[in-house]
Amino acid sequence: MTATRTGAGAREDQIFAALANATRREVLRLLREQGPQPVQVLADHFDMRRPSLSEHLKVLREAGLVSEERAGRQRIYRLEAAPLADVQDWLHPYERFWRDRLRGLGDLLDRMPDDDVT
Repeated sequence: MTATRTGAGAREDQIFAALANATRREVLRLLREQGPQPVQVLADHFDMRRPSLSEHLKVLREAGLVSEERAGRQRIYRLEAAPLADVQDWLHPYERFWRDRLRGLGDLLDRMPDDDVT
């Protein structure tokens, strides 16, 4: 039986699910590096039909990672980076865990005698 997640946990799940797809990560990269863009400009970067890209944009929008603004007949997409801070906060204890482990490994290696090559 699976527990239903609500609130912050469900939001984190939605963000991680959105980030799990390479196309969606690439959309975020494009928006980060090139700023807000119309959907057609974004679509030109991908070998897929526009409705398929629109589905990816919908997932990103629902996760709060992008926002959409209408300008006439165009839809302009903009990166919303705030939810990524939540991901970073979630990952921080794991980063600290690995940093501590690597420091311990470094300490162990420093205590080991050097092999003398003759």
